[in-house]
Amino acid sequence: MSYLLFVDESGHDRQESPYAVLAGVAVEDSRVWALISALRAAEEEFFGQRITSGTLELKAKKILKTKVFRHAQQMPTLSAVERRTQAAACLREGAQAASEGRPAHQTMSQLTALAQAKLAFAARLLELCAQAQVKAFASIVDRDAPLPAGSFLRKDYSYLFERFFCFLDERPDHHQGLVVFDELDRSQSHILVDQMAHYFQNTATGRLRASRVVPEPFFVHSDLTSLVQVADLIAYIIAWGVRVGNMNRPARTELAELGEAVLALRYFQHRDDFPVWGFAVIDDLRPREEKSR
Repeated sequence: MSYLLFVDESGHDRQESPYAVLAGVAVEDSRVWALISALRAAEEEFFGQRITSGTLELKAKKILKTKVFRHAQQMPTLSAVERRTQAAACLREGAQAASEGRPAHQTMSQLTALAQAKLAFAARLLELCAQAQVKAFASIVDRDAPLPAGSFLRKDYSYLFERFFCFLDERPDHHQGLVVFDELDRSQSHILVDQMAHYFQNTATGRLRASRVVPEPFFVHSDLTSLVQVADLIAYIIAWGVRVGNMNRPARTELAELGEAVLALRYFQHRDDFPVWGFAVIDDLRPREEKSR
């Protein structure tokens, strides 16, 4: 038996996003395909087609941006059938216009339907994760937090692996954890692989965690891998709509309901009478020795 931790990030360009979030969703191997199939069925239900096909991709910054909420409120809530029909027409016109190199001509009802479909789909996605007993993990870093100078594994990664290890350590000994990342460019992927190898093989803490977490990650294309896209959605919602611990930057109020659904997926346990939360808020990415210089 194994658990797969699908990992993606949001806000690491340190521009608009108030927090940089490295998020992971842990799914038991026997539930992975059923969850993916349910997500694909939900796409058909809400959009009348697979939204992750062709040039389309389920990216949180596209389906949950402020404009989507504004468009969704342009008209009263549409019926499920009308919403699906109009959303599909909106997507077809957008794709056709892009292929012909012209502006899209979408009606107000089509844009409203598509926006309402996006928000309904995001809510359903989180419901399906709950039904599949998905657990969410995240390292949350303020966008102004000091960055490390060294080439070792960043603290947000090690904190994420720590929580994933604690989760696995509750399970029988034969349960292992596999880490699946959104593919970086080739050089960055090599750097991350080397950093993980050093962490898991050359540090005492890493060697302990390697008993449960396989030290070598897998890399996939996010537009082809549904559950990495789920991690992207959760990372975005955390950055903009979840506030825990000492997170004091303003949140987008329209994301509050989705934020509560994400918090319901958050891992938690008492370990040696000490609470371990799946979300770690980090105010400084530098290691202790670098801070003291």
